[in-house]
Amino acid sequence: MDWHTHEVFNQYSELTDYDLLAADPALREALQRGDAGWAEEGLGRYARQLGQAETFQLAQDANRHTPELHSFDNRGRRIDFVEFHPAWHRLMAMYRAEGLISLPFRDQRAGRWSAWAAGFYLHSQVEQGTMCPATMTQASIPLLQKENALWQQLGAKLYSDAYDPRDVPAADKQSIWVGMGMTEKQGGSDVRANTTVATPVGSGGRGGEYLLRGHKWFFSAPMCDAHLVVARTGEGGPFACFYVPRWRPDGSKNAVNVQRLKDKVGNRSNSSSEVEFQDAWGVLMGEEGRGIPTIIEMATYTRLNCVAGSAAILRQATVQAIHYARQRQAFGRRLAEQPLMRTVLADLALESEAALALLMRLARAFENDSVPAERAWSRMMTPAAKFWVCKRGVELTGEAMEVLGGNGYVLDGIQGRLFLEAPVNSIWEGSGNVMCLDVLRAFAREPEAAQALLAELAPVAQGEPRIAAALRQLVVLLQLPPAELEPLGRILAQQLVLVAQACLLRQHAPAAVADAFIATRLGDAGTGGRVVGAIDTRGLDVAAILERALPA
Repeated sequence: MDWHTHEVFNQYSELTDYDLLAADPALREALQRGDAGWAEEGLGRYARQLGQAETFQLAQDANRHTPELHSFDNRGRRIDFVEFHPAWHRLMAMYRAEGLISLPFRDQRAGRWSAWAAGFYLHSQVEQGTMCPATMTQASIPLLQKENALWQQLGAKLYSDAYDPRDVPAADKQSIWVGMGMTEKQGGSDVRANTTVATPVGSGGRGGEYLLRGHKWFFSAPMCDAHLVVARTGEGGPFACFYVPRWRPDGSKNAVNVQRLKDKVGNRSNSSSEVEFQDAWGVLMGEEGRGIPTIIEMATYTRLNCVAGSAAILRQATVQAIHYARQRQAFGRRLAEQPLMRTVLADLALESEAALALLMRLARAFENDSVPAERAWSRMMTPAAKFWVCKRGVELTGEAMEVLGGNGYVLDGIQGRLFLEAPVNSIWEGSGNVMCLDVLRAFAREPEAAQALLAELAPVAQGEPRIAAALRQLVVLLQLPPAELEPLGRILAQQLVLVAQACLLRQHAPAAVADAFIATRLGDAGTGGRVVGAIDTRGLDVAAILERALPA
């Protein structure tokens, strides 16, 4: 007997088969502002490929069928091989083929950083785990370019747009991936607590051979062809940075033994591991005693990627929430027609566009880092942006998931994965407190650059009393003695980002968006302690905000 209990109606799938770039006027405008109009055609093609239902399914498969560690082969030989689902390799190959990994360093055209940021932002809306090895590989390039011997061996492979997944020595590959190893059990963000020791083979020194003994508590991603690793040169000695390949020059597997893969909350498609160095072979990069500054230079780039990744998660979560609310009916009306839901959606849309505006401004600063004012954006605003945008991503993905109700809470769909993915960007490359302390140190170290940054914001604040008042509060904070300012680090970073976002939106966004952001983030409305959607939309053009976020 065929049972018939009900009809399926008023149920709507999440948005796929759409053009991620065409649906994002704010991103298209940012590309033009950033001198990257030349990249729009290629990015548009990639955006259409990313938006296909098939690509979203690849992301689903890569995160459902997680990496598996094979420590030994079938004859007991140590291999430490991580097996990935074919969907992972498809996604990795897609991104590599776009040339985005090396674009900021290989291409000298104006707008290259804006083009890169847009490509990273588009890909990260669909799948985020693949961006971990992409991020580290990109950030390794400027460090390796300073090591002539290594660069001669690796430069063409880092610039290559071909995807080569083979587990063979780098010399035999078309392209390579580079990871990083900083974190140890006892230290976490406190890299100075690390105990891994590197012993020279022969005279040592820059470009010399060393053997590393110790461990790394987080080692991402272990199937990379090499890692940049921080270790002490001798027991209790100064820190240095080492290039540690997966294979030794003689073709044998290097003694980087993977103990296990991390069972993470999100970022499931990507492999993160714990490893032991049992006299692993490596090459000293830079000078002894400069290991931490060297790896922090790499982290400056990866922190920008964290901002891009979180901005992308915010964007996709907002798009999916608006799309669903425009179709789903409850209590006789579509959700998107109901005033309180419209307030929530507008709040999501404002946060998403503000995050994108800040990301694209930072990308321009990285392109012009030799200019003092631009350097202030890249060195001071980047850790502040990482703190704030990544924190907002954690909160707002939860709210966006709630728009879909129970449908958002299951892992069959996109929203649940975005929610689980969001915290990693806030934690990786320095947690919130570390970012705020870095902001304080940057202001103290380069007061002239700080003044240049504030001076750039001041003219935009003229005529808008709420921005001007917030900027004055920021200046007052910065005048406090260090001992008083440190406990207020989060307030300072938050205020810095909100003022910057308000200024950027006032300069570049439609009045409906800029006015709403200023009204709801600055002045009496504030941001402290409120939940998403707890804003006063009277006098705001909610319809215009939602139409800009996702054109109907």
